[in-house]
Amino acid sequence: MTKEKEKIKKDDYQKALSDYTQAMKALNRRDYERASELFKAFLEKHASERELADRAKIYLKVCQKQKKIEKIQLKSFDDYYQYSVHKINKGDYEEALKLLGKAREMKPREGKVLYLIADAYCLMGETEKCLEHLKKAIQMDGFFRILAQNEGDFEPIWEDKKFKLITRMV
Repeated sequence: MTKEKEKIKKDDYQKALSDYTQAMKALNRRDYERASELFKAFLEKHASERELADRAKIYLKVCQKQKKIEKIQLKSFDDYYQYSVHKINKGDYEEALKLLGKAREMKPREGKVLYLIADAYCLMGETEKCLEHLKKAIQMDGFFRILAQNEGDFEPIWEDKKFKLITRMV
C-alpha cells in the first residue's frame, strides 16, 4: 500500500471515529433521538469500519428501544407536570417548558407550574423570564417565596436585586 493510500485510510478512520464519538456523546446524554440519527448517519458513511459499525448497530438498537420507552401517553395535568420535572432533571429544559405549557393550559391558576417554569428558565440562564414567572407563582401562593429562597437551582440569582425584591429577602 502506498503512503498516500495509507494516509487516506487513516484520515477516513479518523473521520469515522469522530462521527462515532459524536453519536456516543448524544447517547451518554440520553438524547436517544439525536444519538439514533447520528448512528444511522455513521452507518451510512462508515459501514466499511466494521468494528465501529458493529458497535454502532448495537447502540442504534439501544436508542430505538429507549425512544419507544420514552413515548409516554400524557393525559392529565399531573402527567404533564411530573414528566416536566423528569425532563428538567435530565437537562431537557425546552421540552420541559413545552410540557409545562400544556399543564398550564389545563390549570392556569396552578402556582407550582409557574414556579417550575421559573426554575427551568433559571437553569437556562434566562433570568428575566425566570423572575417574571417566579413573581407570578409567589403572587398565587406565598409558599413559593420560601421555596425559592432555599432552592439550589435559584442560587445563581440569589443575590440579584429583583430576586431579593420578589422573595422579600431585602
